[in-house]
Amino acid sequence: MELEHVTVIPITHLDQPRKRARFGWDVPQAQVGIFCGQEVGNVASYASSGAISDHTSSLFVKGVARNGSPPWREDDKDGHYMFALGDNLTSRYKIHSKMGEGTFGQVLECWDRERKEMVAIKIVRGIKKYREAAMIEIEVLQHLGKHDKGSNRCVQIRNWFDYRNHICIVFEKLGPSLYDFLRKNNYRSFPIDLVREIGRQLLECVAFMHDLHMIHTDLKPENILLVSSDYVKVPDYKNSSHSPKDISYYKRVPKSSAIKVIDFGSTTYERQDQNYIVSTRHYRAPEVILGLGWSYPCDIWSVGCILVELCTGEALFQTHENLEHLAMMERVLGPIPQHILKRVDRHAGKYVRRGRLDWPEGAASRESMKAVLKLPRLQNLVMQHVDQSAGDLIHLLQGLLRYDPLDRLTAREALRHPFLAKVQHRR
Repeated sequence: MELEHVTVIPITHLDQPRKRARFGWDVPQAQVGIFCGQEVGNVASYASSGAISDHTSSLFVKGVARNGSPPWREDDKDGHYMFALGDNLTSRYKIHSKMGEGTFGQVLECWDRERKEMVAIKIVRGIKKYREAAMIEIEVLQHLGKHDKGSNRCVQIRNWFDYRNHICIVFEKLGPSLYDFLRKNNYRSFPIDLVREIGRQLLECVAFMHDLHMIHTDLKPENILLVSSDYVKVPDYKNSSHSPKDISYYKRVPKSSAIKVIDFGSTTYERQDQNYIVSTRHYRAPEVILGLGWSYPCDIWSVGCILVELCTGEALFQTHENLEHLAMMERVLGPIPQHILKRVDRHAGKYVRRGRLDWPEGAASRESMKAVLKLPRLQNLVMQHVDQSAGDLIHLLQGLLRYDPLDRLTAREALRHPFLAKVQHRR
């Protein structure tokens, strides 16, 4: 029997992950461009950080049968695994389709011959820094899995193995991301009851992670997946004056509200003096931009931004520049308190003048000023899109989007808020 070197690693609990810079992972296929363009931290330090546990190598097992493996192909110039649909990925998995691609590598839909089910396999680029970052994510996933009894809304890792110099992480197969669902729905908002149900599950996941002293740091609609792809079409009276015969008259609504959070490649344990940049731009908390250090509350700010986006269909802060971002916050939420602006680090000091934000004097362009001025206050923005429960939702959002992280609601406090009190999950 012809043998091929394949490293197979069973699910075991590894050492807890080390601190490292932000690193993005999962991205649905429709968002490859967005993923590749987002800001990420420096991952070069992984190679020298000792990120991989010393005992990991003791888990490697050689001598897995070739058994129908595809011919050896060279990786592409960027280290991505080259494959053909229908190929085997070891003797256990058969490649069915490509689900997405990003800086990390690719995600493939595969048939698991052993469990008789479809799974999603993340195939990481065969480059040292990405392999080491993948090992860190595996440690995080296994630590979460050890404590998760299935009700904490984190994606489940099934297995992982090292195949032809590529770390492969096997996940349960889920539905589309919330962003992908919005995009295919022409960025139409979710019904308020669905926002309530998704918000509660998201906060349950965040509370679970925070109880384990872990901070996700990259919560966004791209990293929240619906468990099911099923949806129904309902009339969209608000956004269409067309006849029911017109396709734009209808919008999609998920049949099930069940979600799971993915992408733990940026997750870190809470510790002192965390000052490096985290979070994808639109969901980045003010303390991160101002260099004040960050902790659990940066996840809470992201949740607030996500809930607004689900209500309106569009990202709350659509910007790619720090001063403009801060000015947008002030436009929507009111002035940043002076006691926060007085503490900014030397890099962010250029955004502050005479005790206040240097806006509009410091604006980069007239277009930037217009982008800020067109934003309404938070209360008005919510009431434009929400009829029922608007008051409770606004009050919750004001607690999630407080400038001072010490004053921001915790995930456990938010779960007790009246807006989330009556949730009936649709399975």
